[in-house]
Amino acid sequence: MPLDIAIIDYNAGNLGSIYKAVKFLDAKPKITNKVGEILSADGIILPGVGAFGDCMDNFRKAGFIEKNLFEKILEQERPFLGICLGLQMLFEESEEMGIYKGLGLIKGKVIRFPQGVKCPQIGWNTIAKKQEHFIFKGIPDDTYFYFVHSYHAVCSKLENILAETTYAGTMFPSMVIKKNIIASQFHPEKSGKWGLKILKNFLESTN
Repeated sequence: MPLDIAIIDYNAGNLGSIYKAVKFLDAKPKITNKVGEILSADGIILPGVGAFGDCMDNFRKAGFIEKNLFEKILEQERPFLGICLGLQMLFEESEEMGIYKGLGLIKGKVIRFPQGVKCPQIGWNTIAKKQEHFIFKGIPDDTYFYFVHSYHAVCSKLENILAETTYAGTMFPSMVIKKNIIASQFHPEKSGKWGLKILKNFLESTN
């Protein structure tokens, strides 16, 4: 029986590529903003497109903050994968277009790459694994993944860093973890066969 995977919809757009990737892997994706459907899914994916502050506003409009959706995902240990901005939203705050409060599930903040660095980082870059984890099953060292971002996370605790990447001399967390919550700064759905392998490993963990 196909796995039910909830793709969180908060009017960010551009959900088609992750939907197609999940479906290609023989799971049953559903784009939804209904808290009940999200929490009852076998796995949950939070894609990220747009600006940090706008996304937090959309979370509020959708009732996610009022209904403590993300705290419940953590408490109920629902398998969760955040992607790109979906990683950044997990942190306490971001300096993108002002200072905005984030979900605060992971201690740390989101900052812009240093002045003088070409932004956004667009293209392929490698990740350096910092912990052993099922998400890396079958993934060779120094594998390239696809990035598009101008801001990056800074973790307060090393235990939350799954992988790191260096861009223009700046090292940043490219994958983070807290209990059942995993997130990647890169786009696995746009990263070819190894990105699909990351997604497959996530889906297999929801069984």
